[in-house]
Amino acid sequence: MTAGFHESAMAAKKTSKKEPSDVWVERARWLRRRAENVLAGLLVAMFLSFMVQIISRYVFNYPFGWTDEVSVLCWLWCVLWGAAFVLRERDEVRFDIFYSSLSEKTRARLAVFTGIAAVVMFTIALPAVYSYVTFLKVERSAYLGIRLDYLYSIYVVFNVAAIVRYSALVYLALQGRAPEIQIGAGSAL
Repeated sequence: MTAGFHESAMAAKKTSKKEPSDVWVERARWLRRRAENVLAGLLVAMFLSFMVQIISRYVFNYPFGWTDEVSVLCWLWCVLWGAAFVLRERDEVRFDIFYSSLSEKTRARLAVFTGIAAVVMFTIALPAVYSYVTFLKVERSAYLGIRLDYLYSIYVVFNVAAIVRYSALVYLALQGRAPEIQIGAGSAL
């Protein structure tokens, strides 16, 4: 009985040992959850700022200018942060009337074409985006006084993340794996 127990304990120990790829997947999932936490924090900040603005304007008849600025900046960061780190390929809005009727092999070929186009366009735009954002260091926001290059730096992050994302999609599509989408999940109109 002890030998059987020992063997089953050893087998359990072997199965619990993680492969290096599993460790990376686990780390990526952890990072994705933290990105979702940041996004949730931005949404809370935007909502609270919006509520402060409503109360100050309509209850006390004394509107604050900074609340509008915080709301807009949180919205901008929510959109670009979410698109860079939280949005999955299958969650993206797309016109899939024709795309969903194609075979997986043909969808993979289209993913290579569109992915390369996206990588090229984002890569061409990156120096200009970086130059413009760094140029904004001479300006400050109207109410909070924060340098605009800090506030708009998320666009550089988004641009780089888009290059990495579409490069990965091209790599997977070249292996014959079309992007994960929800076929037929769109509108019936």
